[in-house]
Amino acid sequence: MAGAVLALLLPLLAAMAASAQDDAAAASARGCAGEAFSANRAYAACSDLPRLGASVHWTYDGAAGELSVAFVAAPAAPGGWVAWGLNPSGDGMAGAQALVAVPSSSSSSPGVWDVRTYNISGYALGEPGPIAFPALDLAAELGSDGRVRVFGRLSLAALGGAGVLNQVWQVGPAVTDGVPAPHAMAGDNLAAKAKLDLLTQTTTAVSSDDGGDSIAKKRNIHGVLNAVSWGILLPMGAIFARYLKTFRSADPAWFYLHVTCQLIGYGVGVSGWATGINLGNLSNGITYTLHRNIGITVFALATLQIFALFLRPKKEHKYRVYWNLYHHTVGYAVIILGITNIFKGMAILGVEQRWRTAYVAALCVLGFAAVILEAVAWGVVAKSRRAESKTFGDASNGHHLPRSV
Repeated sequence: MAGAVLALLLPLLAAMAASAQDDAAAASARGCAGEAFSANRAYAACSDLPRLGASVHWTYDGAAGELSVAFVAAPAAPGGWVAWGLNPSGDGMAGAQALVAVPSSSSSSPGVWDVRTYNISGYALGEPGPIAFPALDLAAELGSDGRVRVFGRLSLAALGGAGVLNQVWQVGPAVTDGVPAPHAMAGDNLAAKAKLDLLTQTTTAVSSDDGGDSIAKKRNIHGVLNAVSWGILLPMGAIFARYLKTFRSADPAWFYLHVTCQLIGYGVGVSGWATGINLGNLSNGITYTLHRNIGITVFALATLQIFALFLRPKKEHKYRVYWNLYHHTVGYAVIILGITNIFKGMAILGVEQRWRTAYVAALCVLGFAAVILEAVAWGVVAKSRRAESKTFGDASNGHHLPRSV
């Protein structure tokens, strides 16, 4: 019976899926021109923006200096936020006069959204407040397609009839206690800006040779350097030290492999740490406190490890056991904190899933190698102990004592 019902439902579900795909494809083909708005809203012009799958619709009354606008974009995640604004003083976030739409905190319905205005003075959103362009009729709604539509009227009289404006837009992943969470730092997020030509009714993407793309490249370099150093080279060095020294034939090769991995990893890590400091200086007002603090801790502990090499007692020294305890504890702490911070950095950058998967795969390879070597090492140790026990037993039975004359 269940099989018959399933046989009947499958063609119906397939037809529904195909219909939905056709509708989505048709809507995509129409672009912004196929957008319909509630309350009979209509606009004279529209443009599909080059980043984040957004579009902007507008009608400009030059005589009155009034701009009616609708911005459409999907939040970065359910419960996130969207924003659009004009920047009279630059082409980036700092100086933008923005409309930010967030889920309403006074309603339990997911379709109710609030619109706030922000005069953004730096590289952080700040607090909501009046903007340079008096805003009227602000509204927002969540469509069945998961995209948010933001509406408003802006008085642009203060611009003196300027026809080409800098516009910026953004999407974010979450809103906590009414406060929009920071957006991702991926390339599309940093390059979400364009020229809005009110007179010719067009938009033009801002040149990719700007500071936003430069910062994006530096962030990517920062992430790669830290992933390779703290996340791959240092764990490899620890594996060499823990397992290869079990084999007598690997002595002293294991030591040189261990030191080489750690020194190269530390050097690459210092470069990544310095790049992060530089990014912090370029991004005033944007601070990822936990990520920064973990990074500082990792760098400090790793530096202590390097200096500890010069204070390493000889094997027979009575304090060598305490040095070993310190060295192992700090070393494993650096590796754990480093890997943790790499994943936090990936979340901040909003990296593609394939890069996350690639790094997880690299960790799995290292982990698998460690498990195999752990088993082999225990086997070698057990065999060595059995051999020593047999030797001791033979000596106790007089097998190695000289014969009496």
